[in-house]
Amino acid sequence: MRAAIVLAAFAATAACHTIMQKISVNGADQGQLKGVRAPDSDYPITNVNDGNFACNTGITHKDSNVISVPAGARVGGWWGHVIGGAQGANDPDNPIAASHKGPIIYYLAKVSNAATTGTTGLQWFKIGQEGLNNGKWGVDTMIANKGWHYVDVPSCIAPGDYLLRIELIALHSAGSNAGAQFYMECAQIRITGSGTKTGTNLVSFPGAYKANDPGILINIYNGSGQPNGGGKAYVVPGPPAVTC
Repeated sequence: MRAAIVLAAFAATAACHTIMQKISVNGADQGQLKGVRAPDSDYPITNVNDGNFACNTGITHKDSNVISVPAGARVGGWWGHVIGGAQGANDPDNPIAASHKGPIIYYLAKVSNAATTGTTGLQWFKIGQEGLNNGKWGVDTMIANKGWHYVDVPSCIAPGDYLLRIELIALHSAGSNAGAQFYMECAQIRITGSGTKTGTNLVSFPGAYKANDPGILINIYNGSGQPNGGGKAYVVPGPPAVTC
C-alpha cells in the first residue's frame, strides 16, 4: 500500500518543478531576476556530479546587478513553479508541488567580482539550512510563505563579493538511485560590514555530495506513506554551517 501511495504521488507531480528567481534583503524585495542567475527550465538536476551543479544548467537570465547585503541581514529567496511564478491561473503546484518534500540549503563562495565570475573551481561554505523538524520540511516552510524562504547571513562574514547558492532538494522519489531532485540558483551579492570570515569547511560543486549520502539516497516515507522521515532524524547533505 505504501509503495502504491508513493508511486501515485510521484506520477501526479512528475513535472511539478520550481525555480528560485528573486532575492529580498531585510524584507526588501530586490526585483524579479535582479542579480539572479536562472534558467527558463524548471527541471531539476539529478546527477550530483553534473558539471553545472554549482548554479544550474542552461542559464538564460543573468545581469550585471550585484545585490548589497549587510552582514547579519535576513536574506530571502523566492521560488516559483516557472519564471514569473504560477504556470497558469490557480496553479496548484506553485511554488512547487506539496509532495516535493525536502531541505533548503544556503551556500556562499567568495569571488572577486560577483557579476562576472564563472562557477568553475569555486570554494563554497554553508551558511544555513532547514531540513526536517517535527515533521515539517524546509519546502513546507517555503510553500507556507508563498515561495519565500529565509536565511540569516552570519554577522562575521567578511565584506566582499560572493555568489549565494540557494538549493532545494526534493526527496519524494529519493528511495532509488538518482531519484533525488536538485534545484539551485545563484545570486550575485556584495556583503558589507566588518566581519573577517570567508568560510570554513569549504567544498566544491560538483564534489560536495555523493549519490549515496544519507540525505540524498533516502526513503522519507513511514509505513502509512506519510513523508515525515519515518520518525528518523534527517541528515542534511553537505558540511556544517559556518558559525561566528
